[in-house]
Amino acid sequence: MIAKVIVDVPLMQTDKPYSYEIPSEFEDMVEAGMRVHVPFGIGNRLIQGIVTEVSKEVDTPEELKSIVEVLDYTPVLNQEQFWLADQLRKSVFSYKITLLKSMLPSLLNSSYDKILYPQSSLDPSIQTKLFGSKQEVAFSSLDVADQAQVMRLVRRGDLLLEYQAKDQKQIKTEKWYRVDQEKLKELQPSARAKKRLVLKEKLQLETQEKPLADLYKEFSKPVVAYFVEQGALKVSEREVNRAAQYFEGKKQSQALILNQEQARAVEAVVSQIGKTSTPFLLEGVTGSGKTEVYLQIIQEVLKKGKTAIMLVPEISLTPQMTNRFISRFGQEVAILHSGLSNGEKYDQWRKVERGEAKVVVGARSAIFAPLKNLGAIIIDEEHEASYKQDSNPRYHAREVAVLRAQYNQAVLLLGSATPSLESRARATKGVYQLLRLTKRANPSANIPKVKVVDFRDYIGQNEAGNYTPILVEAIADRLQKKEQVVLMLNRRGYSSFVMCRECGTVDTCPNCDISLTLHMDTKAMNCHYCGYSKAIPRHCPNCQSRSIRYYGTGTQKAYDELQEIFPEAKILRMDVDTTRKKGSHAAILEAFGNGEADILLGTQMIAKGLDFPNVTLVGVLNADTSLNLPDYRSSERTFQLLTQVAGRAGRADKEGEVIIQSYNPNHYAIQFAKEQDYEGFFAYEMKIRRQLGYTPYYFTVGLTLSHKNEEVVVKKAHQVMEILRSGLSDQIQLLGPTPKPIARTHNLYHYQIIVKYRFEEGITQVLNQVLDFTQEKENKDLRVSIDNEPQSFM
Repeated sequence: MIAKVIVDVPLMQTDKPYSYEIPSEFEDMVEAGMRVHVPFGIGNRLIQGIVTEVSKEVDTPEELKSIVEVLDYTPVLNQEQFWLADQLRKSVFSYKITLLKSMLPSLLNSSYDKILYPQSSLDPSIQTKLFGSKQEVAFSSLDVADQAQVMRLVRRGDLLLEYQAKDQKQIKTEKWYRVDQEKLKELQPSARAKKRLVLKEKLQLETQEKPLADLYKEFSKPVVAYFVEQGALKVSEREVNRAAQYFEGKKQSQALILNQEQARAVEAVVSQIGKTSTPFLLEGVTGSGKTEVYLQIIQEVLKKGKTAIMLVPEISLTPQMTNRFISRFGQEVAILHSGLSNGEKYDQWRKVERGEAKVVVGARSAIFAPLKNLGAIIIDEEHEASYKQDSNPRYHAREVAVLRAQYNQAVLLLGSATPSLESRARATKGVYQLLRLTKRANPSANIPKVKVVDFRDYIGQNEAGNYTPILVEAIADRLQKKEQVVLMLNRRGYSSFVMCRECGTVDTCPNCDISLTLHMDTKAMNCHYCGYSKAIPRHCPNCQSRSIRYYGTGTQKAYDELQEIFPEAKILRMDVDTTRKKGSHAAILEAFGNGEADILLGTQMIAKGLDFPNVTLVGVLNADTSLNLPDYRSSERTFQLLTQVAGRAGRADKEGEVIIQSYNPNHYAIQFAKEQDYEGFFAYEMKIRRQLGYTPYYFTVGLTLSHKNEEVVVKKAHQVMEILRSGLSDQIQLLGPTPKPIARTHNLYHYQIIVKYRFEEGITQVLNQVLDFTQEKENKDLRVSIDNEPQSFM
């Protein structure tokens, strides 16, 4: 028997499947979709592969290598996922093995160690030091100093480096015991063995299975082992569900009564379950009850014996959303998002794979959950850029959802108060079916009043740089009324940069072309790109002056200023720095929801989907942080963010107010957000996109080339331009190559090429030629990413 295997070759990939002989003992077990370890390359080092096909033995011109290890008892990838990889390969320019791996939890991807072999040119004394009498050594077994030396020797060619796959421990188990009362009666411990006598007495009263760890709390292992060896205790292993705590203590909730608009939306979507239908776009104002619409659609899906996927964009949204779904559907829910540990994700994936979960709630990668018989896919806040993966493979969850809905004849519903221009344009053309919710679900909750404050009117007057007197007064009023406040500043840290007043030198990252951000809580200067960190400088590194000053602001500084103005207020800060610890998102939101704090201050993670009835004031400290970025989507992002954060106010019976502080108060994105006028913004922005030739009027592809040597990356970028020019028509627009706005990060120089087109038949073939160009031997140090419809050109 022969297996066709796509191999996961580190640093060099291909779509070509390789043939391997299936050992006779595995012939009736190996199936397509299983993971295997196979020998590959000259050194026959083991690497992971995925079986794509099994066939009877055929005559081969050469002797085939054999599969060494079968890693699964049953396939971990199904036929739908193979079909999905084939379809995505046409628009996501990544090799098939990368796409297939992205559909699996990380614990199912083998880790790799680097194995080193001495070459004839290696100095004998160094060989003795590193290898001793061994013929090979694992890179991970060396200390740090030796690893650094080894890296230099590999580059020089004195050492050969190959990769060796290692499978990871996946299932967590714990031991349980059951008492065999007959055997226990026969045991007669010595009178001197007092602990054994005590344990025997305890066990005589037990009738149910219990965790063995409970016994170890009272008795030593040798005492317990005596009863196991004598057969009085029967020990077995049980799989532990590492995500069980997410389901504990949730009260059952019932479906709410829908208003007419909600009921019409549910009816329209449910009527198409099991049919090949156009996707739906649900455009609903903030607070219009979109989540209840989602819940009732999924309820109908489950009644039909089908399954559903519910996607949310942010981990900060996930706690509230998962709680609502678990309260409604209980153990039929599985959770898949980045806030879970690898073990928890694997356990939830297993729950889905075994058919125990009917509803998956999660972030972007949950779109690949191996649910069978899908009835509905729902994407909340569909406009969010986080649905597009910004690393290889660069898929968009929305496009994957379209394919899965097509395969399963499932309904696809995209929901947002501020749909992306692409989705709204598709609805205008009838590619999507538009549904609208124009009123808040709570009849007594009105859309909040929005006030835009011109920051320029208060320059030099503010005691606290982040807060105008108008906002301070409004916060004081809410504190007095025992109401809650949400404040957003979309920049973390204490200040944006540190500059010398004498010579103008800005403290920058040595690895990236970007200024370091000051963090007072850790007393450090941090790079938000590569993670570089250093102590706060006392002197200018250029002129040695002590005239160091802090410029700009961040959530940490805004928090300190707020604490100074309102010392009696309880303030919670929510940004990347305060939510690193597992479970911290949920803990902060739960504390605020329980009324344990008066003010929630945070970055954009607090802007969407959160529902707190006592919040009556929302303040945007600086609406301009994303407005002037060198990206054509910046106005759209600003409008969406301001509209979303404004929607956090006045969601219950109390009237809400929104105050937006800005240096550009007359910018159209801010003015349309003030009026909560999505239709007006859509019409205005679409005219600009048409004039500039951008999405949704044109398709775009972004190619980014990165290399540690700037001369090399420029040369390679021009070679890629030649591939594009020679293979594409004159109708296509090629922009570049130019340095990216942030031209260097992680000690790599980045150049980009932008491709714009309306109709171009050969685009897929030519971009695949570029992908193959990256795999050539002389390009092994060159990184190239091909991003179809990029969300940002930063």
